[in-house]
Amino acid sequence: MPTARHLTACCALSLFASCASAQMRAGEWVSYRDAYRAMVVFEKYGGPKTYLQSQLQVAPQDRTASVDTLQLTLAGKTNQVNLPLDPLGRTAFPLLKAAYDENVALVLSRKIGAFTVRPRISIALQADGAYEEAELRTACEQALGFARYGDGSLRNRHCGGVRFVFAKRAGEAGVRLQRADGSDVALAVAGAAAFQGDMDDTFPTVSYRFGGAERVQLITANPPLAIVPLFE
Repeated sequence: MPTARHLTACCALSLFASCASAQMRAGEWVSYRDAYRAMVVFEKYGGPKTYLQSQLQVAPQDRTASVDTLQLTLAGKTNQVNLPLDPLGRTAFPLLKAAYDENVALVLSRKIGAFTVRPRISIALQADGAYEEAELRTACEQALGFARYGDGSLRNRHCGGVRFVFAKRAGEAGVRLQRADGSDVALAVAGAAAFQGDMDDTFPTVSYRFGGAERVQLITANPPLAIVPLFE
């Protein structure tokens, strides 16, 4: 069991497909079928997941490696599909029968050294940037339920809060806690990794721990890259 106090939902998900999470070096290819088997688990999961999203992440194992402008390519015999990666190295993974049957190669558009490929679960973003604490709690519980689906050791964990992850641009990070009486307060920003196991720990993040019964809302100044559930 990890020793960190907080666990992200996604760190447990890599257990679904050790092949898809294996360390790779630039120039090597990743099996589409391995990635497919890891990603399809979320699609087949029958528990609540309305607040969640599933993506495939390419995670460099070198702190200096950048995923800026990087893309993952499904390189088949007859065609190619380019999958742009976001600043966290994630992309929406297409579940394609033809690609599975052919077992196309997943290759990177440029060298980044050693990297891992793994599923990541996060909380779906709201277009208006407003998040009710009650809905974030529900989203975290959904993520924990799915994580337990693949890792029984998480049965004694509970949802402690969420982490908002922002782009590395000046003025991007910012979350305000707004109470029912109209008062609000800005939450602290700190550099951290987006997900458990990521090498880059310099993303601006805002962590929020669930409180009591008071109704509160969290307002983001700019759209975050991800909202990550935290388990304790």
